[in-house]
Amino acid sequence: MTFANVATLGVLPGRRDELVAHLTRPSEELAAAGCLLYEVGVSDDDPDTVFVVELWTSAAAHQASLQLPAVRAAIAEARPLLSGVVGGHRFDVVGSPLRATT
Repeated sequence: MTFANVATLGVLPGRRDELVAHLTRPSEELAAAGCLLYEVGVSDDDPDTVFVVELWTSAAAHQASLQLPAVRAAIAEARPLLSGVVGGHRFDVVGSPLRATT
């Protein structure tokens, strides 16, 4: 079953674009680990927040990806840009009007 991770990442003032550049670097490792979608967004209404939407083949694939050396290094690089305010939701996707359910 497809797994979704939708997060808000608080960013230190003035560092949003730097975090966006970091999060949008190409990553073959994510696709190989089972990431189906990884979208990064911003809103002028909340300039110190970055939004991330991830779809994974499963919750286990998402969890396993966090142990990959490349992912651990990327997290370590991003950490100094973050304010520590993190939010979001994780859930199993049960369907979509845009695609057949598997």
